[in-house]
Amino acid sequence: MSLRPLFVTQVYEASLAGEKGFAAFNAELEDTCRMLADEDLAGQAWCRDHAYGGYTSYASLDDLPMRASIFADLKRKLDRHAGAYARALHLDLGGRRLKLDSLWVNILEPGAAHSGHIHPHSVLSGTVYVSIPKGASALKLEDPRLPLMMAAPPRSADAPEEARSFIYLQPQAGTILMWESWLRHEVPANGARQERISVSFNYAWK
Repeated sequence: MSLRPLFVTQVYEASLAGEKGFAAFNAELEDTCRMLADEDLAGQAWCRDHAYGGYTSYASLDDLPMRASIFADLKRKLDRHAGAYARALHLDLGGRRLKLDSLWVNILEPGAAHSGHIHPHSVLSGTVYVSIPKGASALKLEDPRLPLMMAAPPRSADAPEEARSFIYLQPQAGTILMWESWLRHEVPANGARQERISVSFNYAWK
């Protein structure tokens, strides 16, 4: 007999950490994320109103690459990775292109989490990780077939990665993770004693 791995979900993983000047770049990125958290009153209010455990600029700021040069630098880096991912997925863009249309900061306090969700109206989504202290939560990815499995038994505890219902990817500072925007994902409770800092993004088909 043989098995054919059909309809495979491809998750993109890369790292900025090996690039020249990464330490200085990442330090400036972290400082800027923290500055936004201190100064963005609208974002702070949104987080309070929505019981977000920490800070996110998702609902308050939509111009980060124009607001700070470090985010413009990050955008240029992400554009290259998004292009490589699109080619690996064999996406036929039909003369159009993938465009970064949202970029936002996430600072999760110890014990805080971000429940399962997808990113509607986008093609590719992802996160670049800025500060991941010891014990910080991984990214949890969910098998998109789960709603269709109905009476299927659970997978064995020693199932290989490609057969599991949930995958936990543990990033480091500089890690870039990207996935197609329909893939459900979440951030479990931050088990670190310090804040977990990341910058998330969406690419649309323009």
